[in-house]
Amino acid sequence: MRTIIDLPDSQIAALRELSEREQASRAELIRRAVATYVNAHQPATCDDAAFGLWRDRREAGAGGLAYQREKRAEWDGR
Repeated sequence: MRTIIDLPDSQIAALRELSEREQASRAELIRRAVATYVNAHQPATCDDAAFGLWRDRREAGAGGLAYQREKRAEWDGR
């Protein structure tokens, strides 16, 4: 799909130089830049979704192992 964008002369000149150095078209360089930007601004993946999930819970201060032992004791009927 075609998209029209306005760039300042300084960016056009920088793209021209980079294009010559990289042996890539200006369009390709812009596609790479957009891909890099989009990837950097994606929401957290499910891998990161649980990070810090317990930090505000009462059990977190005692540590996960203490909480685990408490819950297993309930299962064992201790």
